[in-house]
Amino acid sequence: MAVTRDSFADLATRLVTGLALSVVGLVAVWAGGWWFTLVVLAIVVALVWELVRMLGGGQKRALSLGAMAAGAVLATKILPPAVALALVALVVVAGVAALDRNRALYAVMTAVILSASFGMIVHRDDFGLTWMLWLVLLVAATDILGYFAGRILGGPKFWPRVSPKKTWSGTIAGWVGAAFIGWIFMGLTGSGRELIAISVALSMASQMGDVIESRAQAAHGGQGQLEPSARSWRGLRPVRRAFGGGVPAGDRGTCHRLSAAAAIG
Repeated sequence: MAVTRDSFADLATRLVTGLALSVVGLVAVWAGGWWFTLVVLAIVVALVWELVRMLGGGQKRALSLGAMAAGAVLATKILPPAVALALVALVVVAGVAALDRNRALYAVMTAVILSASFGMIVHRDDFGLTWMLWLVLLVAATDILGYFAGRILGGPKFWPRVSPKKTWSGTIAGWVGAAFIGWIFMGLTGSGRELIAISVALSMASQMGDVIESRAQAAHGGQGQLEPSARSWRGLRPVRRAFGGGVPAGDRGTCHRLSAAAAIG
């Protein structure tokens, strides 16, 4: 495939937004605690805002539901579980009542955003910096290598009816990147070789999340409003759901726990 300037027309935007978000994200991951929680809450507002606008809900509804979603995630951290669960359900019900169409899609995707965002906070609080970095880096490697391999190598499309831009070369490159991250953390944490396979499996989950949202965008109003690098967070949502319970550093039983979590997540 011939590489042209058009192949990387969005590269500058991706680099600038990606760098800015990486700095903010890495500082938040390192700091943990309420700093990380506040960043996650901001991302929840942005994701639900984009979702509602994409589904035809309008600016005011998008902002209101985004703020409600962030409040519900915050509630899961500071309020009793029963109260927090009621607030989470309220966000879903309020959006379904406010939208004129695409209600089922809103309900499903909002539930995924809320559950994954809560999971990210729990994961950072309970299992520390090392495994949080593993999770973020494997998704980043999947996205970055997939982008460059797809633009440079091209080739057959992965699923043209659903995601016309995604290629097999980019998809496989993402798997390779995730495997490399798994290999690095296998050495850092003393985990078994299964961590490599699990990293690749979570890379696949990340890619499927991206494909599903791309399909939703195409079917319901085209591209979202967030920059491509900002939308990379969506890859963490299915990954965090599959990841389930998390892992403690240095536990060689880690991979078996991950496999079980993925099976029930």
